[in-house]
Amino acid sequence: MSDRTDGSRGSLLAVSDLHVGMADNRSLAESLRPGSDDDWLIVAGDVAERMADVEWALRLLAGRFKWVIWTPGNHELWTPESDPVRLRGQERYEHLVGFCRSLGVVTPEDPYPLWSGPDGPVAVGPVFVLYDYSFRAPGTATKEESLAYAYRTGVVCTDEFLLHPDPYPSRDAWCRERVAETEKRLAAHDPGIPLVLAGHWPLVREPMDVLRYPEFAQWCGTRLTADWHRRSFDVAAVVYGHLHIPRTTWYDGVRFEEVSVGYPREWRRRGHPRGLLRQILPYEDDRSSGP
Repeated sequence: MSDRTDGSRGSLLAVSDLHVGMADNRSLAESLRPGSDDDWLIVAGDVAERMADVEWALRLLAGRFKWVIWTPGNHELWTPESDPVRLRGQERYEHLVGFCRSLGVVTPEDPYPLWSGPDGPVAVGPVFVLYDYSFRAPGTATKEESLAYAYRTGVVCTDEFLLHPDPYPSRDAWCRERVAETEKRLAAHDPGIPLVLAGHWPLVREPMDVLRYPEFAQWCGTRLTADWHRRSFDVAAVVYGHLHIPRTTWYDGVRFEEVSVGYPREWRRRGHPRGLLRQILPYEDDRSSGP
């Protein structure tokens, strides 16, 4: 492991929402290659739904990049009927963590690797926090009202049927546990080393302002993480996915990178204007070029 902890001559890259269960996206994943032998890759969730597809993609990427850092999205945590792996909830997550460790892939349960390449040193912190329905639908005050609104409009995330929170009583209870555990790790982190925080769900509410269906926001994160990018630990950048709206935004002076590939119908329409892999470090300031 010691020979893969600096990335001194490479780039820190990121991607999410590969959805390799779709044939066209599988071809995109097969095309992903580092620009140098020292490149690291953050994979910020939603690799696929079926365990075999997730394992195929992570094995492929781990064999190409010097270091791969993975955190789950909601799709890895689904238990679809078509998947012979019937694990649910926490057991499914632990199975994925075990598989990643067998490949040398960093997970949210592992020490944060130190990137000492250009614009470093920074620690890369994969975070897994889920959501708690606190980003509520317009005009609603409670989780129950927000969910009822979504069901009336027909905009309901598949998580409600396939993402099981076992052994927790609910997905929001699992979220609160994940937030508490992650905050302990962040509090223990050396404040002298900046962090790149990488998770599937946005840490703040603002990215959801551009959603076509605002009621979907309730499956997109939690208000409990809203100040993580500006607390005592120094955050150099935040990487996330989930929304399928790849872009760069800034909140409180911190750079947020949405690095989704998305579904074929989406990327065929918009293309890949910044490439399939987003360069997180070294950072090239292109704020004048738009999203």
